[in-house]
Amino acid sequence: MARYLVFHYTLRDAAGRVLDTTRGGEPLGFVAGTGQIIQGLEVELGTMAAGEQRRVVVPPECGYGLREAELVQRVPRAQLPVDKARVGDRFQTGPDRQAPVVTVLAVEGDEVLLDANHPLAGQELHFEVELVTERAATAQEIAQAGGSD
Repeated sequence: MARYLVFHYTLRDAAGRVLDTTRGGEPLGFVAGTGQIIQGLEVELGTMAAGEQRRVVVPPECGYGLREAELVQRVPRAQLPVDKARVGDRFQTGPDRQAPVVTVLAVEGDEVLLDANHPLAGQELHFEVELVTERAATAQEIAQAGGSD
């Protein structure tokens, strides 16, 4: 039977800066085993009991992966799906929801240097997590997650 886990988290980088948190808002829920959250965090949450809090360090290989040099490419500015590009801009490369999201690293004349690596690729992720609740996933939650019962 598929499990539905609901948790709060605070994500920090290696320097301790807060990158994201659910604290002060709604906790995040997911169907275990469907790839909705990063593997390293899902494995840890799967070993916790409701109400338990834990600090979790997720290495890049179990988070957003290692940085891949081949995902950084120079392209003609005219090929971009946006009119103007500035360093730091992020955009999806096509209309499909699965199209890669890229970050503009540099704008050099008629060319733009784009990075399709996830912004957190190559980084060790530091989580403070609290498993709020755990229950059987509903058929609708499983279907939305793309899993099978």
